[in-house]
Amino acid sequence: MKQSAKKKEVAFYEGNAWVHRVKLLQPDGSVKYSKRGGFQSKSEAEASYYKHEEEFKKASRVYQMSAKPNADVDLKDYLLYWFEDVFSQRIENTTRMVCAYVLYDLILPNMQQDIKLRYANEEYFDSLLSVVSKACESAGNKSREFLNMAMKEVVIQEYIKRNPIPATKPYPRKKPTIIILNKANVKRLLKAAYNSGWYLEILLGLFCGLRKGEISGLKFGDFDAENRTIYIQRQITSNPVIPKGESKIETYEVIEKPPKTDNSYRLLRIPEAVANEIEKRRALVDTNKLQYNEQYFDRDYISCQENGLPHSTAAMNSALSKLCSRNGLPHITVHGLRHPYVKLKTKNNCKTTITSMRFHACNCCLYIREKGSKQKQH
Repeated sequence: MKQSAKKKEVAFYEGNAWVHRVKLLQPDGSVKYSKRGGFQSKSEAEASYYKHEEEFKKASRVYQMSAKPNADVDLKDYLLYWFEDVFSQRIENTTRMVCAYVLYDLILPNMQQDIKLRYANEEYFDSLLSVVSKACESAGNKSREFLNMAMKEVVIQEYIKRNPIPATKPYPRKKPTIIILNKANVKRLLKAAYNSGWYLEILLGLFCGLRKGEISGLKFGDFDAENRTIYIQRQITSNPVIPKGESKIETYEVIEKPPKTDNSYRLLRIPEAVANEIEKRRALVDTNKLQYNEQYFDRDYISCQENGLPHSTAAMNSALSKLCSRNGLPHITVHGLRHPYVKLKTKNNCKTTITSMRFHACNCCLYIREKGSKQKQH
């Protein structure tokens, strides 16, 4: 009968304490051997040994990849190095969150064997992606995109001569269904939203074309009541922090950032109805400041919680979903509110903007018509 392999002893007792050996990577790539001691128990010394061993492997991987191309490097080692030490240095935390999930939860667990980077061809990646794609609807597409970016860098660094990913089976991304509310449904939505606490935010999305983050980042200082304009110069977005080598979020917060692109900085004329709602919101915020006193976080946000802090990034979508489901309206996201505004600009070759339209407020319903069209009866 075959005996089970004996577990490697990594800790030993020496000089009245538990000790373990450790490998240290030198700047020239050589390895220096040393000891770590002073541990009170064997288990404590073993835990320290495995921690140092993992750190040594990571340091070796970084050195190996940053030095001249090594034909014998493993695909797994390269993907880990490229993601953590190259790609993650140039992307936002939200992108890192998605890619960490793709690498650590989809790709690496489904790699059946260690394979050298130079031997990873179309057949290998097709087989890997076939398994990965079963995880969820977007798994195949996201994993193929990730691998394609990584293998492009492999070619640039001259590990291989050709990127094999374009030759693999594609996993097309499902096209999102774009829902544009008609005038009757816009009227129903606004009527339902009037007393919901999100009326102003919905107006800013529908009739000013603001993105969700831009609505959250708008401040009273950006509003010019005399000229009825708002200046878009920031957004509120999520900032998930994921530790190196993991895919789980360690901390999560919302932060201020510049707008999505340089063209996103813009000055917009707004209809009188929206300007009036901003003034109503200012009065509400002033009331909340008195109520919360020193517990109010005054950051000048137009759209915020009662204590002045910004809403979570999911709050408006959640509120909008409830409004739609409770009032028999098609499900629409905050981003979907922008579509009528964008479609109108596109249809008119970008000549029709918020300034060339008339808005009419009647009680809790907002009506819109282009200049020159027949007056709508209320």
